[in-house]
Amino acid sequence: MIDHILLDVIGSLREAFEGALLEQQAVEERFQVDVFLGDLSFETSYSLPGEGNPARVRADLTLDWPTWSQSAYRSWSIGEPQAEPPELIVELAFRLQNLVGVPDHMRVVEALDQEGPQLGAERLERTAPTLEQSFEPDGKDPTSALEIAYQGSLRLDDALLEDPSKLDDQIAGVARWVASALVRLADLRLPFRPPEEDNQRA
Repeated sequence: MIDHILLDVIGSLREAFEGALLEQQAVEERFQVDVFLGDLSFETSYSLPGEGNPARVRADLTLDWPTWSQSAYRSWSIGEPQAEPPELIVELAFRLQNLVGVPDHMRVVEALDQEGPQLGAERLERTAPTLEQSFEPDGKDPTSALEIAYQGSLRLDDALLEDPSKLDDQIAGVARWVASALVRLADLRLPFRPPEEDNQRA
């Protein structure tokens, strides 16, 4: 069995998000390797129970493990000195999709916290919202998707590398924070297209 800090974090995240009663989106989990640079990335998506697929409101989580972090982790694992501890790059994006027309993005922004959850020594920082639009051939009734992300990094010092379970409480707090944010976004009652109309467009 492969023993790696990244896999430990992924396992803890899965357990925490399921413990927060969130549902993983079908076929939305990816573990990717950049064969040229050596970077690793993990992506997964969760939504509130009963949202269906595709979910109208969901949380997309991305973990990036850059090559230099792998080098630092290897140095630590064989007892060599390391200039900097490895870091895990984290992005947590809230996506509202299949919206009718252009939504009032400020309603969405105001429903979310200015700062993200605590992970390690720092909090995730919120980025500016982004808007996607698609149009029917007649140019009417655009369908929109609005996304707001929180980004940051988790520095893995010796204590965390030796005992990744020390992160469990913080990761559980992140999962509860995500569940609360998804509830607030779902309560905005924005104009979404009916599910049957979504299926026709798929």
